[in-house]
Amino acid sequence: MIEGLELWSEFNVAMVGATAALAGLVIVASSVNIAEIVKTRSLTARLAAGIAALVLAIVGSGIGLVPNISPAWFGILLGFAAVGAGFFQVQATRAIFADHDPAAQAKLAKSVFGFLPIAAYVAGAVVIAVGHPTGLFLVATGCILAIVTGIVVSWVALVEVLR
Repeated sequence: MIEGLELWSEFNVAMVGATAALAGLVIVASSVNIAEIVKTRSLTARLAAGIAALVLAIVGSGIGLVPNISPAWFGILLGFAAVGAGFFQVQATRAIFADHDPAAQAKLAKSVFGFLPIAAYVAGAVVIAVGHPTGLFLVATGCILAIVTGIVVSWVALVEVLR
């Protein structure tokens, strides 16, 4: 058991519920304009990465609710979840830099922004896996960043479609 993990149970319960609801809303909102969204590869990839970040927050908080999970398993599972979300962000980054539309600007900022929650989760996973409870703060930071990036990327995708 990770020392202090039980103190995070209310946070994890709240984050599982909030991020699951938000992910559902993003998917529903996106589906309204999906025909337009899929016309732009970078927009589709960024939206997928935003949803993957929200799923990472759901999975990370859910893993934190597993009774008596060892630090090693918690870190390993978080690491796998972060790598999975990272795959989507890598695809989004490739699509962002492949977009030659003159309106496509701030490519580096768009890419780095999507990696922030993933980096926090990876750092947290490593620190937790070695048994240090401060990794829980990194994971909480990753969760909050995933919500922020998920909201921003979703908003941008929906606004871009209507431009």
